[in-house]
Amino acid sequence: MQASIPSIVGQMIVFAIFVWFTMKFVWPPITKALDERQKRIADGLAAAEKGQKALTEASSRSDEALKAARITAQEIVAAANKQATQLVEQARAEAESEKKRIVEAGHAEVVRELTQAKDALRQQVGELAIAGASKILKREINAGAHAELISELAAKV
Repeated sequence: MQASIPSIVGQMIVFAIFVWFTMKFVWPPITKALDERQKRIADGLAAAEKGQKALTEASSRSDEALKAARITAQEIVAAANKQATQLVEQARAEAESEKKRIVEAGHAEVVRELTQAKDALRQQVGELAIAGASKILKREINAGAHAELISELAAKV
């Protein structure tokens, strides 16, 4: 048994040196690596949480922007419809005034042609009257000499 005690004591010393060596040189880098990994994981979780919050905020901002864009689009459509209605009304008013102008021009043309026709008819009636009077009197009446008389007769007709 005596031989085994120094062997056990030697093993204990070697084990103690091994534990000391491990605690002094091996354990700190492992602990440091574990701490760094734990910190990276915590930072990653925090970044993920931040990203989730940013995503939620961006989603709410995009929803608000979409609502604002829809409202703006509705306003633009309403303004375009209003402008289209105004243009139609303006075109209708211009067409109506053009119609009145054309009708008035037509009336004026009819009045002018009627006046010309009356004047021509008066002239013809005057000539027929002279011809008739000439036949009745059996003599020739000079139209140039009696132009004033012809004009008066045509005006009465």
